[in-house]
Amino acid sequence: MEKFYTKNHEWIKIKAGAGVIGISSYAAQQLGDITFIELPQTGYVAGKDDFLCEAESVKAASDIYSPVSGEVIDVNKRLQDSPQLINTSPEDEGWIATVKLKDPEEIKNLLSEKEYKEYIKTLGQ
Repeated sequence: MEKFYTKNHEWIKIKAGAGVIGISSYAAQQLGDITFIELPQTGYVAGKDDFLCEAESVKAASDIYSPVSGEVIDVNKRLQDSPQLINTSPEDEGWIATVKLKDPEEIKNLLSEKEYKEYIKTLGQ
């Protein structure tokens, strides 16, 4: 399954017309220890780049945006009790939500994994 990224540091993996969304390892590292995440509601419809949910860390609260348009069909309920999964496994067990894609063509506007890695190199830590 190919993974795509946004310049806001969200990722999405596409499978059978749906996309699993989370934040990148880089974003999790920048946020620091995540202490709480307000998950989106199932049935919530987000447009591309619309607010999806909010994560709170020891450093700050941070909005997380949807990389594509779609309806939330599942959320990672494990994050309610273990938000630190986003820190320990941001691009696997720390996934946030699954959306049913409204327009699969939107994927073409996202960064490939290679492009994203090149992009974060330009950010200078």
